[in-house]
Amino acid sequence: MPTLDPEDSIFSQLEAYGHKKIVFCSDPETGLKAIIAIHDTTLGPALGGTRMWAYKTEKDALYDVLRLSKSMTYKSAIAGLNLGGGKAVIIGDSRKDKTEALLRKFGRFIKNLNGEFITAEDVGTNPKDMEYIRMETQHVTGVPESIGGSGDPSPITALGVFMGIKACVKELYGNDSLTGRSIIVQGIGHVGENLVKLLRDENAKVYASDINEERVGQVAKKYGAEAVSNNSIFDIDADIYSPCALGATINSQTISKLKCAIIAGSANNQLQDEIIHGKMLLEKGILFAPDYVINAGGIINCYSELMGFSKKRTMQLTENIYEATRNVLKLSAAESISTIEAANKIAEKRIADIKKVKSTY
Repeated sequence: MPTLDPEDSIFSQLEAYGHKKIVFCSDPETGLKAIIAIHDTTLGPALGGTRMWAYKTEKDALYDVLRLSKSMTYKSAIAGLNLGGGKAVIIGDSRKDKTEALLRKFGRFIKNLNGEFITAEDVGTNPKDMEYIRMETQHVTGVPESIGGSGDPSPITALGVFMGIKACVKELYGNDSLTGRSIIVQGIGHVGENLVKLLRDENAKVYASDINEERVGQVAKKYGAEAVSNNSIFDIDADIYSPCALGATINSQTISKLKCAIIAGSANNQLQDEIIHGKMLLEKGILFAPDYVINAGGIINCYSELMGFSKKRTMQLTENIYEATRNVLKLSAAESISTIEAANKIAEKRIADIKKVKSTY
């Protein structure tokens, strides 16, 4: 996937990322300012969460939605799902700007896309918000279980990351036991907390870190982890670094500080620059589990809701992330390329193969 500067022109960004459609949504009455990005629909309708964030500029919002939507295309492809990639961002502070009217208006924009885009929760949105959107369109997943949805996808996302971590440990150490392994979990939101629980259940040594020190203390005490300052995580000599908050934490500065053998977390777009930093990790001998491969549990959960799958089937699909990760690591080793390059090749091949099939219809 190309790396772009958010200062590039809108059309140069669209051309580089190869998006099918971008929809700008504006409604002065409710204060809605949103962007829906549909990247690719070769494998099926574009599915992606709606993120609500107080972006500094509209260019930053566009840059974010373009990167995230393309990642969703690759995520669905490598997970074996019949879904395309899309994403939406609402510009605003979710703590004070979010209203029922705004969300329902946003739902109307989704409805007008006639099923080409299906949304779900993301940073700044939750199952209740999806319920408001559902009042205007059926093209939404992750609604509360009380009205027939799959509810909070965080436990499933955490399970996928957990399976990805085990696959990396297997690759490096010959077995996938986490007993005695040390892991830094940076970002203790819903996914991070669920991951801490899974890791501690396997007797791993867990260092928990978050900007919210009070929450870190609570989670650390609950599961027997060790709370550490956000400023000191790169000073810790741990086996695994698991970024579970915002992206771009893997960059030239942090790579020089990292003492871990494995990076595997739930955060999206962890590499600030896929090409440069993917190669730097390869050269340094740090095994990187591409984020969109191992954090696919959330979209698997949404896909299962759309398809009417049982929870057991959802768990099986999520556990398959173990083998998907192993395949990426094998290709990376065989071709001496970064793991992100290997993941992209696998995803792109599946999309290209299905395009060929569709061209014969």
